[in-house]
Amino acid sequence: MAKPPIDPVRWQAPPVGALPAFPSADITLSPVPGGEPEDVVVDGAGRLWTGALDGSIVRFEPDGTAPTVIANTGGRPLGLAFARDGRLLICDSPRGLLALDPGSGRIDTLVDTIAGRTLQFCSNVTETADGTIYFTESTSAFTVADYLGAILEARGRGALHRLEPDGSVTTVVDGLYFANGVTPTADGTALIVAETQGRRLSTYWLSGPHAGTLRPLAENLPGMPDNLSTGADGRIWCAMVTPANRLADRLAAGPPFLRTLIWRLPPRLQPTPESVVWVVAFDPDSGAAVAGMRTTHPALQMVTGMVESNGRLWMGSIGGPYLGSIALTSTVL
Repeated sequence: MAKPPIDPVRWQAPPVGALPAFPSADITLSPVPGGEPEDVVVDGAGRLWTGALDGSIVRFEPDGTAPTVIANTGGRPLGLAFARDGRLLICDSPRGLLALDPGSGRIDTLVDTIAGRTLQFCSNVTETADGTIYFTESTSAFTVADYLGAILEARGRGALHRLEPDGSVTTVVDGLYFANGVTPTADGTALIVAETQGRRLSTYWLSGPHAGTLRPLAENLPGMPDNLSTGADGRIWCAMVTPANRLADRLAAGPPFLRTLIWRLPPRLQPTPESVVWVVAFDPDSGAAVAGMRTTHPALQMVTGMVESNGRLWMGSIGGPYLGSIALTSTVL
């Protein structure tokens, strides 16, 4: 299929800041039917759930064994979250925001259009205590299959949306640079939102004097933040899918036609992300990095999601057909 056109602009990427030198860790692999498990979440029984490249929704036992395909979205499942009623909320590209009944395998569409246009790159989702669902849209111009086009454009086409219990949808923040992960703080007063291209985490306040505003939490990250999850102690886990690329940053600030030429190249000739296994936990108040792990692995790379469960950190990835897991104790600085 022909690629959609891109409309790049000059854009000044954020500075490349520093993070602590995190330890390595021994990684255990769990094969995933369908490959490339983008995100991973845990249900009330401690079982692991993920979405695969081929559209499968796969459930594992708490120890990462016995993978079982429960359903197939017909698209590409991305961010996941469990709702209070037990349904699995699924961001799918290009199908939109979906909900899976884990018992029957039935999938319902919650949102597939916003303001009269197709929601084609729903990225991550969470539900707050009052039943309100918040979800991110990485870009309004592309599906996940053409995510590189969004990066090369360097336009703030991402957003955070709110789905009310009555089914109405409101855009609460727009102009985001590849909006991605979203997770609530432990006390429920705010959401933490990741911008992959913007290389920052921000706090969207749900209550208090700053309610309805977005404020920076951790900026100038040296890597590209992807999905987020909230740990048992309230820390915010962030998947760093790949390090910042200085050449890409220079291209973004240069003539737009160069990126148009790169977009027209065959995929094998386009730049590829650096392979790494990298997760960081941030303090939800100060934005300081308080734990993490960084290494390389021949069968696992480009971590895109993670969740704490049973003393381990489980990691999804778009760089191989596995879930990875490490001991949480190995992430201590």
